[in-house]
Amino acid sequence: MAAQHNRQSTINDRNNNEVKENNMTMENPFEGKEVWFGVGSQDLYGEEALRQVAEQSGEIVDALNATGKIPVKIVLKPTLKSSDGVKAFMVEASANPNVIGVITWCHTFSPAKMWIRGLEVLTKPLLQLNTQHHFEIPWETIDMDFMNLNQAAHGDREFGYILTRLGINRKIVVGHYTDPEVAEQIATWTRACAGWDASNNMKVMRWGDNMRNVAVTEGDKTEAERVFGASINTWAVNELCAAYDAVKDDQVKEIIEDYKAKYDVDPELLDAKYDSLFIAAKEEAAMVNMMRANGCTAGVDNFEDLGSLPQLPGVGPQRFPSEYGFGFSAEGDWKTAVLVRIGAVMGYGLDGGASLMEDYSYNFVPGREKIMGSHMLETSPSIGTIAKPKLEIHPLGIGGKADPVRLVFTGAPKKDAVVVSMSDVRERFRLTMNVVDIVEPDGSLKELPCARALWVPRPNLKTSAECWLRSGASHHTCMTTSVGREAWEDFARIAGVELATIDENTTAREFERDLEISEMYHRLNNRH
Repeated sequence: MAAQHNRQSTINDRNNNEVKENNMTMENPFEGKEVWFGVGSQDLYGEEALRQVAEQSGEIVDALNATGKIPVKIVLKPTLKSSDGVKAFMVEASANPNVIGVITWCHTFSPAKMWIRGLEVLTKPLLQLNTQHHFEIPWETIDMDFMNLNQAAHGDREFGYILTRLGINRKIVVGHYTDPEVAEQIATWTRACAGWDASNNMKVMRWGDNMRNVAVTEGDKTEAERVFGASINTWAVNELCAAYDAVKDDQVKEIIEDYKAKYDVDPELLDAKYDSLFIAAKEEAAMVNMMRANGCTAGVDNFEDLGSLPQLPGVGPQRFPSEYGFGFSAEGDWKTAVLVRIGAVMGYGLDGGASLMEDYSYNFVPGREKIMGSHMLETSPSIGTIAKPKLEIHPLGIGGKADPVRLVFTGAPKKDAVVVSMSDVRERFRLTMNVVDIVEPDGSLKELPCARALWVPRPNLKTSAECWLRSGASHHTCMTTSVGREAWEDFARIAGVELATIDENTTAREFERDLEISEMYHRLNNRH
């Protein structure tokens, strides 16, 4: 064993001992979180009617929770009947860190002016549920008592007016509460709420600065914290090197055992090149220890600034989303690291995951047009793999370090996946999203020693590429195979940021026009 494996940094021993053990499990981002359900009515209808409002509201909330689709508990709050009551409800929801969103429903007629003061102080995401307790109009028995009690179609439109007048972004879900699609839409929105909660509590650890002379990885970190809530700061690579020296052998061996349990490890790495495997696992431990010690949930490095690290980190960053729920990007691109963390949180508990991705090569063969994405070293298996990932060592022409250890795999087929990028377009951020179908490659790719995925972009390669270029979208993206376009649309609406979507209905001409309209809208609508 190389002597460097036993080196311990006395400077960092104390800090390393304070870091919790390297458990390789993503923390459940929904644990302890709630969505509050506020029902609008008024005193005009009398106590009997209000009692029925409360009972029927409870039945709706219980039914939604019982579906098992919604990843957080929906909590029914007392019926809202006055301006003071609404404001108190909104203030309490906004101040409670466990509340990630608010659902509102107007069971009867709830005068919209009583909502104004409360809505003006609400800081949590809002969903307007347009439903009712009864499924079918009781044609033979309906009377005025029934009409007075069951007028959600009336009340919700009054409420919708004031939301629009106040310019409040919200998700709108329409349908009977027993309709599975209603629960599915609410579930997707709650995942976007969890992504927003994660974004607002995110610290991004940058080891070094951006790759030199690259434009798209730059961005306004101060504005990003204002818009997304994520705090992006830099730690010297020397600190990572010291953390590397401080890692204990037991922690490294634990990670190696995890490699052996989850991947097809090249026998050479367990024998002649064990030192390389040990270094890779030690770098992973050092990065995770530093991030946890500083409360960070996303990280980014740069192959041009590695200090005394023996290898450019490979397998470790690949495992960030799948094993720890961390966001990661390369070359100093903190914007994509933010997206990967958000994607990992939104997709928690679902099949698939989130990963750094990059467009690499086109297949222009008619009828088989597709894009190959990769990132040479850091694409995560969280997106799903065709076969068990292989853990191998291969040369890498950048970084000037020893050959890095990396996972080699091909992404598993998946319809309705998305690739999302974040671009700083001077006075705002723009998200660009392309809906894609991940497919198997046309050949073996046996000579390509890196992780990769092949996808057919919608509506087709030429239109997708032209629109992507027109949008100024990044070559770095977050690919999510667990959540698709609706979750990202909900997230963008919550964040109040521009989202340009390329899908099966997109044409280049209309996309260009929509970008122009969107640019005008977002400049005029900048309330800050």
